[in-house]
Amino acid sequence: GDKMSTSKGNAVEPWAVINKYGADAARWYCFTASPPGNSRRFSEQLVFEVTRQFLLTLWNVYSFLTTYANIDKFTPGSKVTRLVPSELDRWISSELNKLIADVEVALDDYNPTEAGRKIESFVSILSNWYVRRSRRRFWKSENDADKLSAYTTLHQCLATLSQLLAPFAPFLAEELYQNLICSVFSEAPDSVHLTDFPVADKTKIDERLSADIQLVMKVSSLGRAARSQAGIKVRQPLSHVMVNVAGSEKQESLECLKLQILEELNVKDLKFIDDVGKLDKESYVISSEGGYSIAISTDISSELKAEGLARELVHRLQTMRRQAGFDIADHITAYYQGDAYTKQVMETFASYIKRETLSQALVAQVPGEGVFTESYKLAGHDILLAVTKLATGLPSDS
Repeated sequence: GDKMSTSKGNAVEPWAVINKYGADAARWYCFTASPPGNSRRFSEQLVFEVTRQFLLTLWNVYSFLTTYANIDKFTPGSKVTRLVPSELDRWISSELNKLIADVEVALDDYNPTEAGRKIESFVSILSNWYVRRSRRRFWKSENDADKLSAYTTLHQCLATLSQLLAPFAPFLAEELYQNLICSVFSEAPDSVHLTDFPVADKTKIDERLSADIQLVMKVSSLGRAARSQAGIKVRQPLSHVMVNVAGSEKQESLECLKLQILEELNVKDLKFIDDVGKLDKESYVISSEGGYSIAISTDISSELKAEGLARELVHRLQTMRRQAGFDIADHITAYYQGDAYTKQVMETFASYIKRETLSQALVAQVPGEGVFTESYKLAGHDILLAVTKLATGLPSDS
């Protein structure tokens, strides 16, 4: 098989993981639910919750890496001229080294509960922020230095996690180690349980960057809360967001990382304001917590509406690609039928839609028999979509 292997397909079958690592799930639960020696409730449901939240999140990140690594034939440790770590890479490496230090302190202190909880929160930000924010870097077509840095960083995070997890979840740790390390580095010890425990590289820890990204995450989550209060989907772009944070240093940090917030919240601009209370309540929805306030503008222009529909169409086509069983790297032809407005949006945003869905062409006609087809009502418009896979190496027959 391939170097780094994972089961075929994008869907991870949860029960396979749970059955396979049943003992690990139970161990993990015993370590992290409450400090050793305390009495505790024990139930299958509680073990399942832990497994789902933690072990499956970890497994999904691992599957994500292996899926893309196999497409790109990425081999860790390959001699690279010079890696160019992005801000995200520097940030997660900083968090990883903080984690190693924290776990060591906790274990020296005979506190596996604290160590386990630190590992859980790291896996959570690895999945919900690093991988999610880096997704594009993995699936863009160029194998450039940035993509290589993303692979190398994620591989290092998972390889280190396999070692940190060894005392807690020995079977899962071994599986990750065998696939991520042994399959690639012939000189590596035969088992994760024979390796030295990781040592933190304090020079990689950047407290300021750590605090800045935490602030971005906070502001983003408040922005999402304001959106859901307003009942506006994240796929609908908005013109701007108003932010009120205490302290000029925090404002500076946000100014530097503004782009991340704009992308996270799908807004075009970010403005700072001293008092969100002064805003016109008709056109803003405000969300506040612990000295931070975010106000999103709910005025949606016709241009923004059209872009919102384009994003919605992309989302449907991506889902259909998966449902039709296409591979992540397959190029497709997309067919559509709809009213004049839909056609106009398709044409205006054609290059964006093609790029995001790997469509060679967007064809305004009903496809032939046996083609994967779905009908939707999007933004009040009836739309029919269909996808076919392009035969590789052959000219498309459109």
